[in-house]
Amino acid sequence: MDPRILIAKRVAGEMKDGQLANLGFGMPTQASNYLPEGVKVMFHAENGVFGVGPKPKASAAQADMTNAGSEPVTLLPGAAIMDLATSLGAMRSGILDITVLGALEVDQLGNIANWAVQRNGKWWPGIGGAMDLCYGTEQVIACLMHTDKSGESKILKKCTLPLTGKSCVKTIITDKAVFDVGENVLILKEHAPGVTLQDIEACTEADFIVADTFCEMKL
Repeated sequence: MDPRILIAKRVAGEMKDGQLANLGFGMPTQASNYLPEGVKVMFHAENGVFGVGPKPKASAAQADMTNAGSEPVTLLPGAAIMDLATSLGAMRSGILDITVLGALEVDQLGNIANWAVQRNGKWWPGIGGAMDLCYGTEQVIACLMHTDKSGESKILKKCTLPLTGKSCVKTIITDKAVFDVGENVLILKEHAPGVTLQDIEACTEADFIVADTFCEMKL
């Protein structure tokens, strides 16, 4: 299975019926395609939409109806559109039940870095609304590939990049494992199909303990 699809499917398994959810750019947005049967979730787009529906066919896409990543969206019955300032205020208010963010790095303290990398001596790009989401949402899930292109761990003892949110991440989902964030240590809950505990140990910098219920990912 494509590792990005695996992550999106596992993220979808965290969604509960009736929740109000924000999905960040990239892999998080794909989770809406894999919701468990019978689970209905209202999705929010930070540019100012509550009630985001499925992606439309290309022929039905409208340039002025998109999510925050400029991808075309549809609106479900009862959807609400608002200005960006109102949307950001809602994000900070605590009304969102769950936020799923892509990440460049996460660490065992629940910190997340997902907005800045250094290229040619300059930081790129901008932070967007992720900081507001980290502040205003009780359940923040980080999803990312477990290692970078050179095979180095992105699950760290301490983030090295500028932080998006501090001590806010509750769950980490990668192409290899699922962790909960404990007290200064990660708790390994699940492994991806075909991935062993030894594989995870070999590619994880962060300290972690293994849950008594450690098992294969539920997809």
